Amino acid sequence: MTTFSEIATLLEGQAIEVPSWAYGNSGTRFNVFGTAGTPRTVEEKLADAATVHRFTGLAPLVSLHIPWDLVDDFAALRRYAEDLGVALGTINSNTFQDDDYRLGALTHTDAKIRQKAIDHHFECIDVMHATGSRDLKIWLAEGTNYPGQGDLRGRQDRLAESLRTIYDRLADDQRLVLEYKFFEPAFYHTDVPDWGTSYAHVAALGERAFVCLDTGHHAPGTNIEFIVAQLLRLGKLGSFDFNSRFYADDDLIVGAADPFQLFRILFEVIRGGGYGPDSQVAFMLDQCHNIEAKIPGQIRSVLNVQEMTARALLVDSSALAEAQESGDVLLANEILMDAFYTDVRADLAAWREERGLPANPMRAYLESGYQQQIEADRIGGTQAGWN
Repeated sequence: MTTFSEIATLLEGQAIEVPSWAYGNSGTRFNVFGTAGTPRTVEEKLADAATVHRFTGLAPLVSLHIPWDLVDDFAALRRYAEDLGVALGTINSNTFQDDDYRLGALTHTDAKIRQKAIDHHFECIDVMHATGSRDLKIWLAEGTNYPGQGDLRGRQDRLAESLRTIYDRLADDQRLVLEYKFFEPAFYHTDVPDWGTSYAHVAALGERAFVCLDTGHHAPGTNIEFIVAQLLRLGKLGSFDFNSRFYADDDLIVGAADPFQLFRILFEVIRGGGYGPDSQVAFMLDQCHNIEAKIPGQIRSVLNVQEMTARALLVDSSALAEAQESGDVLLANEILMDAFYTDVRADLAAWREERGLPANPMRAYLESGYQQQIEADRIGGTQAGWN
């Protein structure tokens, strides 16, 4: 079996992008919960994200959400982030919180509303120019609730036209990543409900358009690692939104509900060339910490991804391939499971210490006093929230 010392160097440079909204207040459809120390500005969100990176060495990028993170000077915000030791990453658009988009945005029958949504994406691209961001991520809360409510084919045609207009505005070094979600908030049909629909649209757009796979956006029982393998095979996996769920889009800490699933996904990522310095696949988190502390929640999340990455790297790929080729069903499964059951926590702690990081980032954060400091300092003003 492969040993940790053999894969240690392969863990170098792992980057997990954290979302700015993970540090703001969030909740359910019934209530948004306030917590002490919640950021009041995007600068305070960046400071919290930089703290996660400082304790883990795994989170050098921060995703922004427009308009939640609008500022007057994004070039200055970029410099502010860099001074904190992080960079601004993916820019996420928002066409789901404006009354005009009640019946759709990029798919709306009214050309004026579609143009409004397109113009919002043009604004996001302008932000990308200022922040140096590579990816524009689009998630559409669009669809219908009742049969006959909308023209399913017509909505797809309008979506394709709108995406083409946005894609053509991108610079040569920028990408469009299209997320999918099989339901919610629309319940009869969603305009981009699955990886196949997203793939069909991005394949038509061109070589700088990719699929974003959110691990919580699938029907129960879906084999997500198969989708990963297929998108890598097609060269169209652009990014992950890592989270965890028990029922639907729960946005819980990645690996919390099914660490074995996370392991299987990461094994296929590594197997398919989606991991390492030559890969363009972005690892991102998309989580909301409703009841747990937000910074420790993000620290735990990136550590979970790192741990399952290490376990996936431990798979003896040569032995596995030989067992698969010979048709030895149980041996092939045993080789995979041996890696999954290997406890790498002590090895990762030593790995971190060798690189000047705390062996236990969670404990180090709790002992640092940062949480007590922000709870004392961030009094007054309006706390940031998803709504």
